[in-house]
Amino acid sequence: TAGPTYEPIDAVRFIGNYASGKMGFELAKEASKLGAEVLLISGPTALELKDNRIDVRRVTSASEMFEVVMENYSDTQIAVAAAAVADFKPDNCHTHKIKKETGYNTINLVPTQDILTTMGKEKRGQFLVGFALETENELNNAIKKLKAKNLDAIVLNSLNDKGAGFSGDLNKISFINQEGISTDFELKSKALVAQDIFIQILKYYA
Repeated sequence: TAGPTYEPIDAVRFIGNYASGKMGFELAKEASKLGAEVLLISGPTALELKDNRIDVRRVTSASEMFEVVMENYSDTQIAVAAAAVADFKPDNCHTHKIKKETGYNTINLVPTQDILTTMGKEKRGQFLVGFALETENELNNAIKKLKAKNLDAIVLNSLNDKGAGFSGDLNKISFINQEGISTDFELKSKALVAQDIFIQILKYYA
């Protein structure tokens, strides 16, 4: 999975995040180069792929991404969940644009479906890799997520690393295996980061 999800407030507004989808798209390209049959499920992004061997499914919201993921999960051997899925959505989406004059200033939020948790619960031999974007207690929080969601590995990137993270072409990651052992990498292009991630995945998957 790749990109953000957009959770609608009304006909023109949404709750979203800054994810560009670049990391997920690079992972899809690297998997295809390695000979995999690739399904890329992407939230809203302007990115395009020239590799017609990759099956791209475009979605908007967390619920749409959940449906496409679960429709295909049982046939998957390696699942890499790189999307930045919204944790919350408005409890009510207005059909029309909310006018400023109405004085509407409160949005009640409810949790979205937790895609990664469901994937962990439904795991039947798949190698499941999650992502953790953290700003504090990075390693501890990533390991907690690894255990809580029944992952086989997790990729940690920190917003504290200058030049890494959302939107840019660079990333700096740590790959944490199921035992909580972390392998750290230097800041590099997301294309090279994708190579590093799959080298680690195949080390443990094989």
